[in-house]
Order: sequence, then structure tokens, then C-alpha cells
Amino acid sequence: MCFPSLHFPIRTLLVPVIVQGFELQFRLGPTLQGRHVQVHTNYPAEGEKFDRVKFWPLNWINPTGREDDSDKYCKLDLQVAGSYQYYFCAGTEEKTGSGYIVVDPVLRVGADNHVLPLDCIAIQTYLAKCLGPLDEWQDRLRVAKETGYNMIHFTPLQKLGMSRSCYSLADQLELNPEFSTEGKNYTWMDVGNLVEKLKKEWNMVCITDVVYNHTAANSRWLCLHPECGYNLVNSPHLKPAWVLDRALWHLTCDIADGKYSGHGVPAHIENEHQLHMLRGVLWDEIYPRTKLWEFYQVNVEKAVEQFRKLLQAENEDKKRLRILPDPHGRRFGNTVDMTSALETFIPNGWPSSIQECCNWLRNRLEELNVESYKEMHYHEEQATNCIVGNVVYERLADHGPKLGPITRNHPVVCGYFTFPFEDNLTFDQEMQLMSQTDKACHFLAHNGWVMSDDPLRNFAEPGSNVYLRRELICWGDSVKLRYGEKPADCPYLWAHMKKYTEITAQHFAGVRLDNCHSTPLHVAEYMLERARELKPDLYVVAELFTGSEELDNVFVTRLAITSLIREAMSAGDSHEEGRLVYRFGGEPVGSFVQPSLRPLVPSIAHAMFLDVTHDNECPIRSAYDSLPSSAIVSMASCATGSTRGYDELVPHQISVVKEERFYPKWNSEAKPSSAGEVNSQSGIIAGKLALNMLHQELASKGFSQVYVDQVDEDIVAVTRHCPSTHQSVVAVCHTAFRNPKTYQYRQEVPPMCIPGKIEEVVLEARTVERIAGSYQKDRKSINGLPDHTLEIREHIQLHDSKIVKQDDVMCKGRSEFVQEIEFEHLSPGSVIVFRVSLDPRSQELVGVLRRHLVQFSDHYKTGSMPDNNAPAILTTPLAAIMSKVTLADMNVLLFRCDAEEQEDGGGCYNIPSWMSLKYGGLQGLMSVMGDIRPKNDLGHPFCDNLRRGDWMIDYVSNRLVIKGGALGEVGKWFQAMFTYLKHIPRYLVPCYFDSIIVGAYTTALDIVFNKMSNFIQTGSTLVKQLALGSVQMCGVGLHPALPPLAPTLLDVPYRLNGVTNEKEQCCVSLAAGLPHFAAGMVRCWGRDTFMALRGLMLVTGRHLEARNIILAFAGTLRYGLIPNLLGQGTGARYNCRDAVWWWLQCIQDYCNMVPDGVNILMCPVSRMYPTNVSQPQPAGAWIQPLYDVIHEAMTRHMQGTEFRERNAGPQIDRNMTDEGFNVEAKVNEDTGFVYGGNRFNCGTWMDKMGESDKAHNKGIPATPRDGSAVEIVGLCKSTVRWLVDLHTHGFFPYATLTILSDGRNISVPYEEWNRKIQENFEKMFYVSHNLQDPNEKHPDLVHKRGIYKDSYGASSPWCDYQLRPNFAITMVVAPELFTVERAWEALEMAETKLLGPLGMKTLDPDDMKYCGVYDNTLDSENFNVAKGFNYHQGPEWLWPVGYFLRAKLYFAKKMGPEIYDKTVYLVKNVLSRHNIHFERSSWKGLPELTNENGQYCPFSCETQAWSIATILEVLHDL
Repeated sequence: MCFPSLHFPIRTLLVPVIVQGFELQFRLGPTLQGRHVQVHTNYPAEGEKFDRVKFWPLNWINPTGREDDSDKYCKLDLQVAGSYQYYFCAGTEEKTGSGYIVVDPVLRVGADNHVLPLDCIAIQTYLAKCLGPLDEWQDRLRVAKETGYNMIHFTPLQKLGMSRSCYSLADQLELNPEFSTEGKNYTWMDVGNLVEKLKKEWNMVCITDVVYNHTAANSRWLCLHPECGYNLVNSPHLKPAWVLDRALWHLTCDIADGKYSGHGVPAHIENEHQLHMLRGVLWDEIYPRTKLWEFYQVNVEKAVEQFRKLLQAENEDKKRLRILPDPHGRRFGNTVDMTSALETFIPNGWPSSIQECCNWLRNRLEELNVESYKEMHYHEEQATNCIVGNVVYERLADHGPKLGPITRNHPVVCGYFTFPFEDNLTFDQEMQLMSQTDKACHFLAHNGWVMSDDPLRNFAEPGSNVYLRRELICWGDSVKLRYGEKPADCPYLWAHMKKYTEITAQHFAGVRLDNCHSTPLHVAEYMLERARELKPDLYVVAELFTGSEELDNVFVTRLAITSLIREAMSAGDSHEEGRLVYRFGGEPVGSFVQPSLRPLVPSIAHAMFLDVTHDNECPIRSAYDSLPSSAIVSMASCATGSTRGYDELVPHQISVVKEERFYPKWNSEAKPSSAGEVNSQSGIIAGKLALNMLHQELASKGFSQVYVDQVDEDIVAVTRHCPSTHQSVVAVCHTAFRNPKTYQYRQEVPPMCIPGKIEEVVLEARTVERIAGSYQKDRKSINGLPDHTLEIREHIQLHDSKIVKQDDVMCKGRSEFVQEIEFEHLSPGSVIVFRVSLDPRSQELVGVLRRHLVQFSDHYKTGSMPDNNAPAILTTPLAAIMSKVTLADMNVLLFRCDAEEQEDGGGCYNIPSWMSLKYGGLQGLMSVMGDIRPKNDLGHPFCDNLRRGDWMIDYVSNRLVIKGGALGEVGKWFQAMFTYLKHIPRYLVPCYFDSIIVGAYTTALDIVFNKMSNFIQTGSTLVKQLALGSVQMCGVGLHPALPPLAPTLLDVPYRLNGVTNEKEQCCVSLAAGLPHFAAGMVRCWGRDTFMALRGLMLVTGRHLEARNIILAFAGTLRYGLIPNLLGQGTGARYNCRDAVWWWLQCIQDYCNMVPDGVNILMCPVSRMYPTNVSQPQPAGAWIQPLYDVIHEAMTRHMQGTEFRERNAGPQIDRNMTDEGFNVEAKVNEDTGFVYGGNRFNCGTWMDKMGESDKAHNKGIPATPRDGSAVEIVGLCKSTVRWLVDLHTHGFFPYATLTILSDGRNISVPYEEWNRKIQENFEKMFYVSHNLQDPNEKHPDLVHKRGIYKDSYGASSPWCDYQLRPNFAITMVVAPELFTVERAWEALEMAETKLLGPLGMKTLDPDDMKYCGVYDNTLDSENFNVAKGFNYHQGPEWLWPVGYFLRAKLYFAKKMGPEIYDKTVYLVKNVLSRHNIHFERSSWKGLPELTNENGQYCPFSCETQAWSIATILEVLHDL
């Protein structure tokens, strides 16, 4: 069972159609996460009846119960068919968005009431009036049963109107009296009994039409209730159209009587000249006579006189001039809104200017009347074109009915209105009737359809000029019904049609909505609701002519249409016919297995694919095409069907209007010449029986996949495939759109290669002639061609076929078992259907493969086979094998980018002519397959690569096998599984490769999370996605990235060096970012490591590995600093001032977060550089406890450290100037602030060094941030406070630092250092609103107040005052430094100015240096941006967002519950964007940075350790 989900907001047009028994989940989209959202639906609650206007709220379910909203959902268990609405509210908004849900019905047949799946439907349409008396119906309907149909569609069974059209109903409530006989008066109950009998005894469902849009013009009830139609009383806007309609009738009479012969318009119009003369008559006589423009004009004199009186009365109302249409639709009946006239034409003086104003008004009204005249002229031009076009079609066109002379029975044009009075009135007399309400109410507008019109617009309502412009293709026998907006608008009509609907629903299983696209939606909704009250599983079909699938969806969703009718006869050639099967008939062969929980995606409506419909004009094809076209239709994986007469080869369309003959009855002994009887030898009935039975078999057995092959221009092969058993049925159809007797088809039929083993020929048939006399249209029965029948054979072996000449078995490679078929007698009109299985070996391999996949999903049980000779590795579940894989090795199994793979001598898999995968591990495959799978994009280069060879398959397994150990065992499992995969047909390889990889990947993820902390194990989807960043970034390369730890340290991982064969440590290291900082010298950075370590290792529970990284860096301490670039310690650069403070913060976090974490302080540290001038020492040569190393780092800073980088010069930095190699880090004795750096280097994370000679910024730091950087001061305060606390509790032996000053030792208590920072921080860093603040040294540089400076004491003082996001770090690590209100104000400013969609702007956009787009390759003369100089001057970095959100959460709690709730919304909303990015990223990570407003930056790392880590920390805080 599937569990689809919806994400908000959602477009209402793209609405899901869902099967009963499914669970529908609603999930929050990014814009709604964190907000109070309520989902309401009118789907009936359990035990309740459906009420369209009654909505109830759904309850939210949050599986994790905390953190973010990524897993939060509410649900509906869908058990009741119909169309339902939902809407949702966010916050105080009344309605934020809405949509529809459609639940399909379940049809049941037979005495046992078994389910008839929708795709099994084979329907046949019957014109009810051609069935004869009801007691003869079974004999005629038996034809459908014997031909294999399981559904009958009856046209309306009601009493018909005078036109005898099946769809022009005289009385919707009365059964057609023609169904009764002299001795028996049949009722609806008798019809219902027959329908029930067919259902139980014949396993046949019956449906019928409902016609809501019109009624017969001679309906008696319409005479009594003319308000039910559009007449001249309730719709006076139609009066001009009625006047023109009557004028055209009189024109017909005059032409028929020869009055216009002298004008060149005879009764029999035969050429273009006569058409031209007809146009002249319209323009010269008809339009001048009708003066239609007068209906839109104003009586100028009357209006002016009224205006004059108002002016004289000194009316001062003011309003814009408006023309008011006449509610009675009279000539010159439009009036002027006088209040608007008074405003428009105001006299300056009284009374002298009144006449002048009246003249102005008169002139303006005359102008408006001229405009109305011109508009009417435009309408008359269109009317003329439509009138003449109608004459051309009906009398001249080859494809038209060729009506002949114009007569009163065949007028120039069909009348648009009823005229239930004598026809001997003159035109002028008829015009008098317009004003007589008792007469005018009976002039009712006919119905029809308008080409290319908006189906959602009612063309009879005001605002439409369809009737006036003669654009309606009119049904002169029917009146368009006028419902209004609600039952109260026309009570009789609504009640009448409701009863009609109830009768239909009571006796039939479903309805076809006739003229659906023109039926008012609200009317159809109302009626179908009434129907579903009686028949909950009502089957609804319709044929739409909207020309738009989006518009189709409007009807499908509002009305819960189950199936949309599609017609094969609309195809102009076999290629188009095959395309229709592909479009509507199932998913592609070899499609991927979709996950059970998946987002709903837009899809086309379920199809009812008919070879021919009963009421559309269609091209006449040859009789020989009936069978192959039927076969093509039957092979579609959807509902299919036909119309009675098609199978019997009736050589004309059976007219729904004119046909009065009866259908033949079934008689198995009937002779071909017997017009009133048919049997299996008639037409293609025997073939259709076989095809219908095959269609139902394929649907019921799960043959849901379809492949269409255009063999040549006339031959189409359609394959139906079962994705569980991999059996196929292939129908090869030689169409015959043109008669083979008159058209020369190709003699040579191309051979076909059919993959697999042909088990049997299900059927072979061809249309042949027989001696039975030529066709003569029978007077009483609808007879078909007697001289055509089928030559058919069923269930024969291939060698017995008369169509196949020979077959050859071929093997394409080791896995492609193919039979090549050479045809001998596949003549036009022939069909041959093969049942194909995989060859026995492939069948066995697929079955075994499915058995091994059952461990991942029960979906694979069907079609599985036991593996009696399974390799030993496959007898153990993969979960058990993978459970031995460490998290460090999971990095290899799941990730590792190309640089990491190359370090091991390999690389990521490259797909020729496409690209390389992002990772060598499973995620590289999953990212691509995640895009391919939902769309079943089997043409993707990835799938093509899998079909062409085993290269990718071998890459996956071999890459792991060579690793040995637990990874090697996983590799062997893949190898064993792939042994089966390699030997199945290549078209199946992509889907089974996907199944194997998905199963292995999800198993690996489960194990990964189980090896992590409880927070991760019980966390949300977003938490787990972010936690994967720990596996992504933390790994062990070919060469150890960390310096060796103390030999005496316990629990250190070791391995055997493959080159030296000696034991070496193999501790996990943390990559800064992928793909740029993944391997070699650039993998490990001190700053990046410890900014990410808390989130990626401590929060995830990887405590031992975190300990080892902390101690490894401790061993490299030098000058009181840890390296920026580690270089295994021996190649380290000590050019950053902040890394050591991030390291110290991580030790503090370790002590606080890890059980007994303070024990790390006693761990031995192997010092690589015991002194500043030491050469690198071997492991174990100099051991100190960690607390001593910490104390040394603090002492070095208090003492002050100044040094010049070793090997200073271009060999270590080709851009830095000489002064930049001088490093300084000290503590200000007055404030306790750490300070250092100079204007030629950049010692914090904002470390961009200028590189452009052209722009003259080379060697100049973009952001030196010398002096006291705000985050370093905060990190220092956090550390000092922590050390004081440790000493108090006996975990740290030092209370003071001893430094040398003026030749003597001085003791500085840690407590004093802590106090100084506390006392001075806000004094020096806060930019006060007080303009006289005595602590402000540079008030002239202040441009924003209420913020915290980015630094204090910079060599360029203006840099101190730049608004950057760094202060939020201090708020998190040392919140005690801040006054709550000041902190909140600063955070609000940062939110307004710096917060972007994913990251934080690194500089205030108001700053003159701001530039939000980073381009490291652009070299120009612009100092501020050349060679990426603006790296930290505006681009939006992700990691600061984590600290910003954590700071907001901390201080929001102190601001009160209301602010805290708002802050939680902000946090969840921001996190939702990260969630979306994570889901869409093929790297499955968060980038280093984005350009302004969240735009993609191609120069950023695609996934960055600290970006992922800090976001995970936010979730941990939540």
C-alpha cells in the first residue's frame, strides 16, 4: 500500500487521483514550516455523511515530536469515492491555499461481488433507441457478452424529443415508452432489474448518460416552466441575437421563394460568386433593417433633458460618467448614470453655462453611440463570416452534408431560438412580440458548442456575444438550460434534474456526463453529489473538448471523473495511434519500483480508450483496419472499449439522430446473410472476444507496463509487460487506414526481434473476404459487411503459425535471449499476438534476485524463486554484514568525492557523453537515480550505460572488494547479487540495479543512524540528513591526515600500511568541504575542523573520533596556536588567530556533552613541537596531559606571541606581502580582549587575500579584522569562564597564568581575566544609541546604532563599525556578555539586513564595500571584486546562520513566550529552506556559500562541513 504525500503550497489544478485504501499525507512546504497551520477538508469524517460545505480540521502528527517540521504531517485514510476539497490556514489568515482530492470508485460484479479493476474495463456503447422493446434487450445485449465486454454504456433511456436524437430528451423522468409493448408497460424498476441481472449473471456493469445542459425543445415541462431556459424575459441581453435570428429566418423564406434570385442569390447556392452576393444581402438589407446597434445606444435627447433638470436642481453629487445597460434590453434603452454625468460636466456659473454643459454631454453621448455602432459592425462582420461559413460547409464542402437548395426545412442557418408561434407573421409583427412578456418568455435559446471557446464560461450569460456573432454550432432540437448559481435561482429545474439524477443512480453503476465541458460545473457537482448519496462508488466518465490538460483536470477534480474518453479513431496514422497508447496506456517497460511513501506528482487522468466513439464524426477507414486498430487499443493499460456496430463492420457511422433501425440479436447459428442476427463469424467479433479477454487478463495479472514500437509506417507492435513475473504479451498489428484493394502497401515486412522466449501465439487473425453477397443496407436492422470475416487461430505454437515464416533464436551477449521473427503473411488487417517469457535461465535468475530483494521490501515476493545454490555471502542478510562496517568505512561505502577516490588510485565513475558521478560511493548513484526514478526516465545516459555493459556494476562491487575487511564483505555481497543481474535481459538491468542499490543504501543509512547518538536515532528526516554530513566529511584516506597520537593512548585505530607493511594509526579526519577541500594537504584545516566538530561529531555521538582529532591537533600546538592548514603537522601553517579558540571551545563542548567528558583533560598528548623552535618530534617523544597544553595556549596569549612564519615567502603564499607573514596574538591588559594581526594579513575565518595585479589588490587582505575580532573575544571569554569553573571543581589544576614582565614573573588569575572581559565587552563593542557615549572613540564612523561592532581596535577604525554576522557567535558561546534587550535589537537588525534564504550576508548591504556575487575567476580593474576580493564582503555564507539562529533562540526565551514562539517559526522556516536544498542537492549537503539572495555560486564548495554542522546544532538546540 502506498502512502502519498502533498507538500504545501500546492496548485489546485494539479490534483491527485487516488485509489481507495490509500493514505494521503499533507506535509508542510518551506514557507509554512514553523507557522501555526491548520488543514481543513470536507472529506467525511468517520461515521459522517459527505457535506460539501462542511469542513473539519485534521490533526497534525509529528513522529519526532520536536526540532523541525520536516516530518510533520496530517493524514486522511481514503475509503469513500468522490471529489473532496481541502484548504489550509496559516496564522491568522482565513485561507492560505486549497485544492481537491479525487478518490476513485471500486466497481464490483458477479454473484460473489468481486472487484472489477478500472484497467480491466472493456465497454461497449449502445444507442438505447436501437435496442427495441425491453423484453428483447437481452438478445441484443448478448452480443456484448459474447464479444467479451464487461461494461455496457447506454445512451439515455428517457423519452426522446421530436428530433429523435439520443441526447435530446423530452422528459428526463419518463422511460422511453418505445421500450414497452402492447401487453407490458415497462418501468424504471424493470430496467434496474435487468441491469442487476447483467451484473450478477454476466459479470457486466451498466452505465448510462446524464444530460444536464439541455432538454428537447418540445419538452412539455419547459412550456410550463420557460424560466428554465434562456429567454428574452430573463435574459434580455439576447434580444439583439433573437432579432438577427428572426431576420435570418425571413431571409431563408425569401431565398427559398426566389425573391433574391435577381440579386444573384438563388435557392441553390453553388459557387463563390453567389456566396459573395449573399454577403451583400446581409450588409445591404438584413443589418440595416435590424439596426442591432440601437440595443446598445443611449437616447441622447432624453438623457440630455434629464441632465438639464438635474443641473437646474443644483444636484452636486459627483461621479464618473457611466452608461447603464437597459435591464429590459430595449432599443435606445441604455441610460446615463446622472450622478457621474454631474461630476464629469460641471457648470462654472449658474444658469448661463447649463446649456453649454448639456451640449458637452450631448457630444459625448453621440460619441459613445458611434462607438456602439462600430462595435456592432465588428460583431456583424463575424456573424457574416459564420453565416457564410455555415453555408459553405452544409452545401458546398466535400466533407459536408450537401443539403442542396435553401428551403424552410433546410434554412440558410439553423435557428438559434425556439419560435412556438405561427410562421406566417411578418418580421415587424414578430418584433412586437418582444415586448409581450407572455410571448417573449417562450423564445428560448438553443444549445450547441462554440469552437475554441473557454469551457468554463457560459456562452449564454451576459457578457458573451456568441449568439449575436453566430458563433454557436447549434443543436436546433435542444434548449440550453438556465440553472443560475443555486437551486433557489430556478427551483423547478434543480428539483427536476435532481430527481432525474436519483433515478439514474438508483439503477446504474455509473454515468457518462454528456456535453461535460459545457455543463455548468456547479450544477454537475451538485447532481453528482446527489448521485453518490445513492451510489457511493459511482463510476463517472466524460469526453472533454477543452484542448488543455490543465482544464481537463479542473473538470476531473471538481466532478471526480474516473475516466476520460480518448478515441483511437482521431489518429490520422498508425504512428499517432501508437502514440496514444503510449500516452494513455501505462508506464514504460522496465520502470523503476517507486517507494511506498512518495510525493504525489501531476499526472494525466485515467483513460477510457475507445477504438471509436458513438457520437463523434470520424474518418472512414477501410474494413481491414478494424481488427488491428482494435488490437492496438486493447493493448493499452487502461479502460478500453468500442461502439456497437464497429465489431460487425457496419460501414457507416450509426447516427445518434437519424438511426431508427434495431441492433441485430445474437444467434450462434446465424448465417452471414442474416441481417438481424450476428454471431462469432460476423465481422471481427471473434477477434474482439479474444482481444477483450486478453485485455482483462493483462490488467488483472498486473501487466502494467507498455512499450510501443513503430515497426514501419503501417505496423505497430505493442508490448504489455508484468513487472513482477516479467512475462510479456506482444501484439504486432498491421494497420490498414487505406483500403488494400486501392492502395499498394509495402510487400516486405521487416523482421522483428522479440526479447525472451515465445511461449505461444495467443492469437493470429486477419480480415478476409468471404462469399456472402455484397452489403445492402437493411431496412430494419443495423447490419454490417457480410462479405468480411476473420480468419483466426488462438493459442497455437509458433511453428504452427501461418503469419510467421520462421524464427531464429539469437543471443546478444550473455544475457540477451532474443527470437527473431520473419513474417510471411502479415498482410494489412492482420494481427498476431505472442506470449513471451524470459528464457528459463533468465526467469530463474530474476526470481532468485527478487527473493534476495525481499529483505528490503515484500514488494519483491511476487515472482520470487528460492535460491538453492546461493553463494554463502547471500545467506546472511545484508544488514548483518553491514553492521560490522564502522562509521569511518561508511564514508567509503556511501560517499568520497573524486579527489578522495583519486588519492586511493581510483576516481568517481564517469558516464561517457554525460558526466562523472559526484561520489564513488552509493550516494553518487542514488543522487542520479533519485532524479530518474520518479519520471521513469529510462532514456537517461545513466540507464543507457547500464544496458550497454557491466562497467558501472563492476565498479560498485570491485571498489569495495579491494578494500577488504567489512567493506570487502559488502563488496562481495554486491558481487554475488550482480552475478544474477548481469545475466538477466539488459532492458531489466536499470530497474533491478536501482532496487539493489536502493535496498543497500537504505540498509546502510539505518546502520549509520543506529551507530549515532539517540538524538540522531530519534530525530527528524532533516536531522538524519544532516547527520549524514558526519559520514560524508569524516573519513580515513590512503595517507593519515592527522599527526600520530600518543602511543599510550587507548582505543586508537590502527591499520597495516600497504607500502611499508608496518602498523600505523588511521584516525578519522574531517574534510573542510567537497569537492575543493577533500584530500591531501588541503583536507584538514584547524579552524574548519573545530567549527564543525561539535555538530558533526559530538552531536552525532562520535565521541572517540572527536577525542582523537582534539588530541591530534593538541600535539601540533606551537606559539600558543594550532595550525590553520594542518599538513599532517609537519607542513602546518600557523597563520590564523582564531583556530586555537575554536579548538578550546570544542574541548569545552566535549567535556560538557560526552559522559565523563572531563577525562579528556588527563589524556596524553604527543607534542610534535615541545617548543616554538623544535623540529617535529616522533610520536611519544614528548608527552603532556591535555590540560597542560590548554594552559600553555592560554599562557602564550597572555604573555603575547609574535613570530614570523617559517619559510615565509612565495613558496608558502604567492600573494602575501612580506609584512603579512608576521603573526601576532596578545591580550590587552586593561580589557582582557585577545587582539592581534596587522593590516597585511587576515587571521580569522574571513581570510581572503587579494590576488589581482590588474586591480592592485594583490597582497592586500579584503578583511584583515586585526585588533580584537568579536568572535575571538567571545570564544576567549567562554574558555576562561570554563577554566575557572573547571578549577573550582578540581578538574583543572591552574588558577593563574604566570607570565614574564619586565624581567619578573607575574601571576594573572583566570578569574581576573574573566572579569575584565565581562566588564569591558559591552562598553567597547556595543554601538549605543547615546550620541554622547563616553566609550565611543569614533562617533563619526557610526552609521548604525544598536548593533555590536565586528572588531575593536582595528588598524582601520571604520572596519570596527561594519555590520557583520560574527557577533552572534559570541552570543552563543558567551551570552553572559550581553544585555538581553541590546542583544535582541542587534539580532533583529541582523535579521533585517543580513539574513538570506540559506545564509547570512557577510557584510551589510548598506556598506559601500558590499558586493553579493562572488566570482573568483573574474580579473578586472575593480579593486573590490577582482579575483573574488569580495569573498567575505557580501556573499551569503551558511555556517553563520547556525549561530544567528541559536542566538535568536537563546535570547528569545528571555524576551518572553510570544517572542519565543515567533522565533521558533523563523528558525523552522529558515531550516525548511535548508531541508529543501538538501533534498534537491546531488551532493546531499549544504554549500559553503551562495551569492546574493540565495543564488547558486559556482565557486562555492557544494557541501561544506561547518555549514552542515552549525545547522545540525540549531536542531539540537531546538
